[in-house]
Parts: sequence; C-alpha cells; structure tokens
Amino acid sequence: MLYLKNLVYHPPAAPTAILKSINLELAPQQLGLVVGPSGSGKSTLLEILSGLAEKTGGQMCWREQELTSLHLQQLGGLVFQFPERHFCGGTILEELRLGHPEIRSEQIHQALAEVGLDHLPLSASPQALSGGQQRRLALAVQLIRQPHLLLLDEPTAGLDWSMRRQLVNLLAKLKQHWSLLVVTHDAGDLAAIADRCWTLNHGELVAVEPATFSQSASVQSTSFTAL
Repeated sequence: MLYLKNLVYHPPAAPTAILKSINLELAPQQLGLVVGPSGSGKSTLLEILSGLAEKTGGQMCWREQELTSLHLQQLGGLVFQFPERHFCGGTILEELRLGHPEIRSEQIHQALAEVGLDHLPLSASPQALSGGQQRRLALAVQLIRQPHLLLLDEPTAGLDWSMRRQLVNLLAKLKQHWSLLVVTHDAGDLAAIADRCWTLNHGELVAVEPATFSQSASVQSTSFTAL
C-alpha cells in the first residue's frame, strides 16, 4: 500500500509550491490515474516517487515503512513520456541488460513475455520497433528490476488508436501483479481500467470517481463515430 501524506514540493526558486499537501492511497494490484493539464505537477509527482527529486515536506510510506530516496529508487520503476528517446542499447538484449550485466536469460524472456514481445529477436534494434512495441520494451526494462510500483508518464502519448488500445489492455494485465500509478493530461481509455482517479491542478490533488472520466471518454468516442 502506497501512502502519501501531506506531500509538499516547493523548490527555493519557485514562488509557490509545485505540489501542495498531496494525500493519496494506492493498494497493491490497483491502477491509480492522475489527470491534469501541462504544468500541473504530474511529472514532478512521479519524479519524487521514483527518487529523482526530493520532497519538501510530508510523508511517503509503503505499507508502514516511511520511504527515503533510496527506498523509492528500489520500490518504483519509472517509464518516461516518449521512453523511446531514452533507449541506449543497440539491441533489445543490450537495452534490457543495461545496469544488469548479471541478468539471466530466463529473466529476460519472462520480462518480454509479460509485455508481449517474447516473439521478437533479441538482436533487433529498439529504434526499429513500432511505437507501441517501444512502449512495451520500456515497460520490460522496468520489469527486469522487479519493482513494486510502476510509474508511467503519459504512456499513450503519440500512439494511434490501435496501439493505445493494445497498451491499455497490457496495463490492465500488469496490474494483476503490480501497483501502477499513471499520470496523463487525457484520461481517454485509461479511465476504464483505473481503480482510483484524481485530478491534479495547480499542485492540488482531488479524488474523483473513475466513472467521471469513463463517461467523458464515452461521449467523445460517440461524437467521433458520428463524424
């Protein structure tokens, strides 16, 4: 169980806090969805949860243990927006082994199977994959680390409707084994698989019912079909 209690992030150079008294609970095998516009603090929240930025105040706990930056780096696996821009390996195998030279072949195949890429040759270049396959590979890179919490920043950005649907189905499958926290500016199809939803605006987090976004997405889909 992830608990955030009155989490604050107010860097010295900022006139006001970027995150203001954030309270959030996310249970194991749940997908939490944080929806907000650009500049609302979504990516900052993920950076703090992954140990890349240091909170200013408040508490972060996993079960009953308060989390330090080192704990967070071990606990969470962060998939950046457009993760394909961060690939460094020349092949799928090299990408998965970065930072894990001791990784066993069965672990590599298991991670790829989890994201539906076990049919691809390990010698294939990550840059030669489709957009949807690249997002899946980025998830496999994090699964290799066996995190408790997957953190995803705008996972469907830039994908066509078919790839978005495939990725949403994959996330629904992954939450059977992991907790997921997803941030996005557009709930879209993600609302249908979310267990908890919040809006984030001007650094303030407010809980909402997932149905709120699901109904909105349904109306948009109906309008598009009518065109």
